[in-house]
Amino acid sequence: MKPLDVLQQSLHKRVLVELRGGHSFRGVLDGFDQHLNLVLSGAEEVVNDQVTPKAGVTLLRGDSIVYISP
Repeated sequence: MKPLDVLQQSLHKRVLVELRGGHSFRGVLDGFDQHLNLVLSGAEEVVNDQVTPKAGVTLLRGDSIVYISP
């Protein structure tokens, strides 16, 4: 199974995305492209176990993503 297939199966489900610099986002995966740019809805930023309020629709650039957990 290819990584983009896993993302396709994770569409419209909650995912955890770890970014460079120790930041993480949790939210519903609404879309992605071949560069792994992600669109999350209802996203929450998690920094040092502190959760920020929901940020609504959030775009995450693929080049800053360390991992995506379905």
